[in-house]
Amino acid sequence: MTELILSLDVLDRKEAVKVAESCAPFIDAIKIGYPLVLSSGLSIVEDLADLALPLIADFKVADIPNTNRLICEAVFSAGFDAVIAHGFVGADAARTCVEVAHRHSGAAYIVAEMSHPGATEFFHGGVAENLAELAVSCRADGIIAPATRPDRISRLREIVGSKAIYSPGVGAQGGDLDTVARLVDGVIVGRSIYEAENPGAEAERFSRIRR
Repeated sequence: MTELILSLDVLDRKEAVKVAESCAPFIDAIKIGYPLVLSSGLSIVEDLADLALPLIADFKVADIPNTNRLICEAVFSAGFDAVIAHGFVGADAARTCVEVAHRHSGAAYIVAEMSHPGATEFFHGGVAENLAELAVSCRADGIIAPATRPDRISRLREIVGSKAIYSPGVGAQGGDLDTVARLVDGVIVGRSIYEAENPGAEAERFSRIRR
């Protein structure tokens, strides 16, 4: 089974809860990034707690080790179950995120390659491969790889083996759900679901990958 993860990048607190509740029966986790947290605060976790779904903090943490530690401590103290971090800041900084996550019985995922067109400017030429290797050496729980470039997922899978690969870029960015679902452990979908007239029905449609 491939997991379906809702990327809940809305700005209004009530709308976020409404969308999450309608999608909850059809998804496996909720990814929350800066848009919702900056508008609603970390306490949005409390509003979503009753759904009993894992909450992933997509903060793409990318700072010196001590700042990363402070950010991740705040993330897990707020009730998140996982955090997404960048690895290009170095192994010591990435490892700090992993260590804090594991200390809180949570998970940490390292971005190996992003899904937007501009990512090819800097994540290619061996960079993504190096970041995937860093994720393995830092004992991260998995990586983020682009649904918009399935060939890259296959290459990165060779490096990370059985570690989880979560993949954004399906739907609004053009990634094909069924193609990507065969390659990854979880597909991340945002706008195609939360901007739909009926988000719950759209989540149910995407949830065919869970069978």
